[in-house]
Amino acid sequence: MNQRFDLKAGAATVEITPREAHFLHGYPFVERISTGTHDPLLSSSVYLTNGQEQVLFISNDILYLNKKSVARIRESVHNKIGVAENNIMIATTHTHSGPVTVDLITSENDPVVPKVDKKLLKHIERGVVESACKAFENAVPAEILFELADASGVGTNRHDPLGPKDMNVPVMVVRDTSGKYLACMLVCSMHPTVLHEDSTLYSSDFPYFIREQLQRELLGDRCPVIYFTGAAGNQSPRHVTKANTFEEAKRLGIIVADSVASKLTGNKRYESDVVISSRQYLVDLPKREFPTVEWAEQHCQTVKEHFENLKKKSADLREIRTAEVNWFGAEELLFLSKKNESGSLEKAYKACMPAEIQVIKIGDWCIIAWPGEIFVEYALELKKRFDKIALITYANGELQGYITTKEAVDKGYYEAGNSLFSWESGVVLVDKTTELIKGFAR
Repeated sequence: MNQRFDLKAGAATVEITPREAHFLHGYPFVERISTGTHDPLLSSSVYLTNGQEQVLFISNDILYLNKKSVARIRESVHNKIGVAENNIMIATTHTHSGPVTVDLITSENDPVVPKVDKKLLKHIERGVVESACKAFENAVPAEILFELADASGVGTNRHDPLGPKDMNVPVMVVRDTSGKYLACMLVCSMHPTVLHEDSTLYSSDFPYFIREQLQRELLGDRCPVIYFTGAAGNQSPRHVTKANTFEEAKRLGIIVADSVASKLTGNKRYESDVVISSRQYLVDLPKREFPTVEWAEQHCQTVKEHFENLKKKSADLREIRTAEVNWFGAEELLFLSKKNESGSLEKAYKACMPAEIQVIKIGDWCIIAWPGEIFVEYALELKKRFDKIALITYANGELQGYITTKEAVDKGYYEAGNSLFSWESGVVLVDKTTELIKGFAR
């Protein structure tokens, strides 16, 4: 006789906005101190159990969380409500309008970036734990639906508007047995960077407007929207925005929200009898080979001269901005090359290794978590191999920067400049994740 699984689900949000003014982290060499709050930074959680397995998905409106923070949060949640630590997924939305939560090694070369405020970090971690526990406490009999929405129009490949991108938006919705929405979880593969250096308000950027629109038009304001960022290392709104304003962030947010809402209307087949299982793999990613300091110095000078020439000759602000961030990357590559020659990168490597790959399977869908800022090409490769997957990044720790492609390294893109790990790390993540997913069938 087949075993029947009866789903229960709960969700919650807890505000984690700092109570004081703090440096807003995300843009190199720019001193931004918060002057207020546009929208509260949230820790949003959804809890699921089928009576056999329990899982938690937690998203936080900050730039990064490191492995130590993740471990502390998992331990505390486990001690309070009993969910296995390996079954808790903790990620960040990667907003560039939140406080410093991780000390990046490249920030040592940036005189305006302060160290992490430990008191603030404790405040954030407490909020994450509270969010998870409230989601658990709110659990009621439920049913679940997966859909695939479309984010076309919210951004493109950062370096080539016609280059690789992933506009699919996996959506997981749970509602109670009366049809009331309990939670909506989605994954969008785009940098939340509509707001730039001149914005000094705490904000989750365009994800805030996705939540607001969905709650107002469909879900109700008490239904948490748990937003995750997918493989967005080289994905940006830069080529589609008319200005770096909240009005533009709202326009992009509504595009995603309306697509999600359109997939949830009409007769849909929700399920309550689902198998839930989780797998995890820890792996040491290959380190990159750094150039000599002499080469990095010459490269930095060449890239800077290109940027300065464009400022004088080009009227294309996007082209100038791309050249500027490539210069930032060249500066960071020079700094890292010096650190590498002195042998002082090992502490940074140890802090983020081993990297965690996590796969939580719910029914036919696999929800995958990778750390770091991952180029979209690796997500696209994984999607060639499997249907019904949702890839979440910035999850369960960070990698002190990007996992790029060989092309990005060869062309000297910004992201390759501040990477600690080889582009081959992306191949490792894809292959090891493939093994984990195939393992569910055995």
